[in-house]
Amino acid sequence: MSLSQPTSPADMYEQYFVPAMFRPWADILVRYAAIQPGEQVLDIACGTGIVARLVAPLVGSKGTVAALDFNPAMLSVAQSIGAPAGALIEWHDGSAMSLPYADQSFDVALCQHGLQFFPDKIVAMREMHRVLKPTGRTYIIVLQELKKHPVFEALMLSVARLLMLPVTAVTIPFSLSDERQLETMAKDAGFSTVDIIQDSAVMTFPDAAQFVPLAIMSSAAAVPAFMQLQGPAKAELIETVRKEVEPTVAAYRSEDRVSFPMYAHIISARP
Repeated sequence: MSLSQPTSPADMYEQYFVPAMFRPWADILVRYAAIQPGEQVLDIACGTGIVARLVAPLVGSKGTVAALDFNPAMLSVAQSIGAPAGALIEWHDGSAMSLPYADQSFDVALCQHGLQFFPDKIVAMREMHRVLKPTGRTYIIVLQELKKHPVFEALMLSVARLLMLPVTAVTIPFSLSDERQLETMAKDAGFSTVDIIQDSAVMTFPDAAQFVPLAIMSSAAAVPAFMQLQGPAKAELIETVRKEVEPTVAAYRSEDRVSFPMYAHIISARP
């Protein structure tokens, strides 16, 4: 993958982050959800659609898959990818805090690394509860604390310093790491049965020499602060970040790959 290619942050996200990180997490999330043939499934904050594409063959032609995201660029990339076998995926541009679906429409609601970005997380979870059937279930995956992820910690702290931003502006993906908070949020949203599950996986990113630039460009699709590294001065800023982060990245480099464990919480909740 060449950085000289004219490509959008959403394209970079799909090409780089999805195979290396979001496909493995999607596999884990879908495994916990135990999707059954014929079920109606909703993928909230679907991004470029990896969860929806994994679910479609599982529910089959008698099931349904709806995928929603607030980012038109992400949805455009999702819709450009060939459809998998199984249920047709209905793509919707909309807000997780006002889902455009009737009450009790779905057997399963899934959300992969999206809850952290919602302006009102309780409202979004109430919406998940509303659209679930009484026998339905929801599975939400969020990353554990930043300090467990030293490569991303080094990267994000460097970006925040260079852009003179508060750390919280760039660490949104790691902002929901407290298990008790997650359980309380789910119960406040109306879920009666809530379990918080810990899981982890080793993520492998190709092209070690380009890890930092590619990670920054991919992050711009979801974290607004990273868009500031997309202007005319981006090359110089990215190179500065790369040099600052290199000692940390080097500890996880093997041949032409960067591999390290990541940790997540899976919220399992039922109405």
